[in-house]
Amino acid sequence: MNIQMIGIDHTTAAVDVREKFSFTTTVQARIMAETKALPGVLGALLLSTCNRTELWVHCRPGVAPDLVACLCAAAGADAAAYRDRFRRREGREAVAYLFHMASGLQSQIFGDDQILTQVKEALDRARAALCTDTVLEVLFRMAVTAAKKVKTGMQTSTANTDSVAFSMEMLRGEGYDFRGRQCLVIGNGRMGKLAATALREAGADVTVTVRQYRSGVVEIPQGCSRIDYGRRMELLPQCDIVVSATTSPNVTVKYEQLAACPRKDALLCIDLAVPRDIDPQVAQLPGVRLLDIDSFRVPQSAELQRLREAAEEILEQQIQEFGTWYDCRDMIPLTEELSEKFAVDAVTRVEGSLRRLHLDEDTAAGFRQQLEEIARKQFRRLVFAVRDEAGAATFRQCLGAVEKLYD
Repeated sequence: MNIQMIGIDHTTAAVDVREKFSFTTTVQARIMAETKALPGVLGALLLSTCNRTELWVHCRPGVAPDLVACLCAAAGADAAAYRDRFRRREGREAVAYLFHMASGLQSQIFGDDQILTQVKEALDRARAALCTDTVLEVLFRMAVTAAKKVKTGMQTSTANTDSVAFSMEMLRGEGYDFRGRQCLVIGNGRMGKLAATALREAGADVTVTVRQYRSGVVEIPQGCSRIDYGRRMELLPQCDIVVSATTSPNVTVKYEQLAACPRKDALLCIDLAVPRDIDPQVAQLPGVRLLDIDSFRVPQSAELQRLREAAEEILEQQIQEFGTWYDCRDMIPLTEELSEKFAVDAVTRVEGSLRRLHLDEDTAAGFRQQLEEIARKQFRRLVFAVRDEAGAATFRQCLGAVEKLYD
């Protein structure tokens, strides 16, 4: 199983290092295309989130491309200086890691809901760039399915969370009250909308920055006000909270701007972006508290350990199913061939009864077509059930017996 990946995440690097390897969607597409063009690489996929950047490949046997060099070249970084920050996984270890990661078990916030969406979006981008292959396609689709099963089984508020909700819960635990607070949310993308909606529901007075484009209507969360992005510093003197959550590579709140701006005695700045939106130096200003994405870590508990063990049981079966699919994928053409023979056989066996019904030609033809399709689907369903329940060896033996029967 020549599936390989390298990744840098919150366990191996702080946000100031991770942000060097945070790429725009355009650059991500280029990285995937360049990686897939390497000799022996059959498929490539790049996952880039606030907490991790990972490059995945499926290669021909014996091929092992330097994936760290690929990412460092795109980031303009010296591979030798950052190589020890990356974790490399391959084969079944990589598969198991992906299933756990997509389920939120590798996130800073246990059970993080956002990572599942991010994994699906990474697969969509790889498809759009024509860089994925059948193995990566099935691997990531099955990881998403497994993650959904895990989340269905984890019925707890701790497991159903994201960085926005957890940051607010952490602050509430410190006695912070959001009711009546004046909040500026910079960024109207997915994360910005999540933050604005959560703050509004907590009772805050929220204003969201928007950029005016030539076409289209800019929507903001219900109950929030809007302000043009270029005028954001005008509102800041009235603010108790500033949240920045953009995908821009540029700083949205600079140290010099905040230092020169009149502000309340206590200003809370929450930076949910990677690369970071808010200049880290603003934490040195009197009365300013800065929290970034690395500030939110869930402490371990007996409840989390119980949930992790329950998730492990679900994932183990799902990982095994992918392994069986991978080991048996060379049998797919034979499966399709036998399903066709089974369908023809099914129709042949009812021909006598069909003639006795004295149906007109079109009706009889339609009946045959429907019966063939049902027979094909049922054959696949049965043999794949054998594959998933009994394993690769029994699956091969089963197909071999059916092949002899029709021969």
